[in-house]
Amino acid sequence: MKKDHSHTFTCINGHVFQKSSDCRSCPQCAEMSKKTFFLPTLSAPAQRALQQKGIHELRQLSEWSAQEILQWHGVGPSAIAKIHDALTAEGLSLKTTKA
Repeated sequence: MKKDHSHTFTCINGHVFQKSSDCRSCPQCAEMSKKTFFLPTLSAPAQRALQQKGIHELRQLSEWSAQEILQWHGVGPSAIAKIHDALTAEGLSLKTTKA
């Protein structure tokens, strides 16, 4: 007989969900957030990384370099490419670092 290793959690918005890990990220909240986030094409981990840094608009991203952003948990090269494309479309760019 297979053991059930899922855990039941309730998020701050009252959603009850089960996960097989201790990750308490609510799937319903994540889906709602993805639809309203200023860069909806970013993965959920990358969106959370930006939110944790207090970044809520493209202009704020231009204060950081790609190297700095890549150090954040949840942000990888594909997120940097999407951020770069979004900034370029608005006439902005990431901060450059001196070699």
